[in-house]
Amino acid sequence: MSGAALHAAVGGGPGVRGAAIARFPRVPRSALGVAAALLFAAAPARAQEVLILVRHAEKVDSSKDAALSAAGEARAKALAVRLRDAGIGAIYTSEYQRTRGTGQPLAEALKLEPRVHPAKDTAGLVALLRRERGRALVVGHSNTLPEIAAAYGVTLAIGDDEYDGLYVLVPKLKSLVKLRQ
Repeated sequence: MSGAALHAAVGGGPGVRGAAIARFPRVPRSALGVAAALLFAAAPARAQEVLILVRHAEKVDSSKDAALSAAGEARAKALAVRLRDAGIGAIYTSEYQRTRGTGQPLAEALKLEPRVHPAKDTAGLVALLRRERGRALVVGHSNTLPEIAAAYGVTLAIGDDEYDGLYVLVPKLKSLVKLRQ
């Protein structure tokens, strides 16, 4: 990924306008440097390079399979703008509308079919992710993303009201960096 593409993916640059900036503020240069170091220090192209973990965007209500709210839809679109040049080759979601809706704008932009995996089978998802090559986006939940991170030897805590975290996990380095809050 070029420096310009990385900059656009994590916090600014061409193509990031209006609501996207309001939803995801610019990342401090120090965080960009850390993210760049992690991305460029990743394993060779044949190995899993990077997992980008995001919790689903805001939902319309607290029902079990809630759709995204208007704010959630806007966040999903902003995420697609941020990550469209990040070299993502696979998108994983759970079966719930809120995760599928969060990943769908990026999937459409990249012409990828999201891979739906049951939320209750984190171990199975981790097994799939370990076979993944390159960079993948995982759209999960406040309880599943910490389980995935733990499987890679890193700690992640996500609050029940936190929807704006974007986490870069480099499996080879057992490193996790939060780019948004």
